[in-house]
Amino acid sequence: MIYESFDEKDTFAIGETIGKQTRPGEVYALLGDLGVGKTVLTKGLAQGLGITEAVNSPTFTIVQIYEQGRLPLYHFDVYRIADPEEMDEIGYEDYFFGEGVCLVEWANLIEELMPPQTKWITIEKDLSKGFSYRKITIENRK
Repeated sequence: MIYESFDEKDTFAIGETIGKQTRPGEVYALLGDLGVGKTVLTKGLAQGLGITEAVNSPTFTIVQIYEQGRLPLYHFDVYRIADPEEMDEIGYEDYFFGEGVCLVEWANLIEELMPPQTKWITIEKDLSKGFSYRKITIENRK
């Protein structure tokens, strides 16, 4: 599935739609360059789950847990993971195979750990369509 976003409001709304449709145990891999809108999409997804607290990228903590929505959201940012084995220390399997929703930014860095049912979301810029334009692709890879 491909979505087009022409500004941050669109990206947020796409995330919110995903959050409203999300089911327990789903895992999302979120890919895109720095500043492309990954956190904006995540904030929308959280809103779609009914989470009202501030959502920030967990760059230095690796995982941020939000439990107040209709499903818990486990938001990972694995940009600073040097070796996928570091994920064992976090206990990632409890999150990936639990009843909450996992969203993993920079999931390509730990691709071998991602469950087969992972939904891959790629956000890309296309400056020929405008500075704020984003193409958001959602697919199953495995």
